[in-house]
Amino acid sequence: MSHLFAYLGRMKFIRRWGLMHTNYPENVEEHSLRVAMIAHALAVIRNRLYDGRVNPERAAVLALYHDASEVLTGDMPAPVKYVNPEIRRVYHELEGVAAEQLLGMVPDALRPDFASLFVANEADADHRQLVKAADKLAAYVKCLEELAAGNQEFSKAEKTLRASVEAIDLPEVRYFVETFVASFRLTLDELA
Repeated sequence: MSHLFAYLGRMKFIRRWGLMHTNYPENVEEHSLRVAMIAHALAVIRNRLYDGRVNPERAAVLALYHDASEVLTGDMPAPVKYVNPEIRRVYHELEGVAAEQLLGMVPDALRPDFASLFVANEADADHRQLVKAADKLAAYVKCLEELAAGNQEFSKAEKTLRASVEAIDLPEVRYFVETFVASFRLTLDELA
C-alpha cells in the first residue's frame, strides 16, 4: 500500500502567505494549479512565438508537483526562507529529503515515471525554468488580487515580486505580463 496520494491530497491544508493577512486564503494545492496553468501558457508562448521546443504538458505536470514536498515540510514564508543564505541552504536540503521521501512512497513499478517529478534532472532544465518563472508570476498575481481587494498588506510583496518578474530574462514571461497580467486588477464587471 502506498500513502503517496493521501499525502499529496493534504496540499490543500498547507496554507501559503502564513505571515500575512489574506482576503483570499491560498493553499499549496490551489497555488500549484495556478502555477501549472501559467507554466503551460509560458511553454505554448515559447513554442509559438519564440521558436521554442518545449512540451507544454510536461511543464504543467512538473508545476503540479513543484511544491509537493511541502506536505512534509510545510510552506516556509519567503521573509524567513530568504533571511540568510544558511537558512535557505538548509531549507533547500530539507525539501530534497522530503522529495526523496515522497518518491520512496511510489511503488517500484511506477517509480521511473515519477522520479523526475520529485527529483530534478538535466533533461527537464528548460521545463523547470518555466515552472520557476510561473511560480514567481503566480505569486505576483496573488499580490495583485489582494491589492485589488483593498489589502494593502501585499503592497511591499507586490513591488518585490514585480521586480523579480521583471528580472526574468525570458521573452515569454514579458509576453505573459503584457498580455494577461493587467486583467488581474479588474473586477468581474470590468472583465465582462
